[in-house]
Amino acid sequence: MSKIFAMLVVVGATAVAGCTQGINPTDTDRALIGAGVGATAAHVGGKNVIKGAALGGAAGALCDDVRLCQ
Repeated sequence: MSKIFAMLVVVGATAVAGCTQGINPTDTDRALIGAGVGATAAHVGGKNVIKGAALGGAAGALCDDVRLCQ
């Protein structure tokens, strides 16, 4: 997986996970959303879906820890 694509997956997953502000999501909720976005982006980009889901899930779960989705 190229570094640029990996960064796009992380940024996209973080952005989408941040859209759940109105429902007070948990880390698990954000991780699931991020994993879905990462897997979808990887599939569309013709990359490894498992790696995309892992990157997206990590970005979604950790986005509130670095204050990107609060």
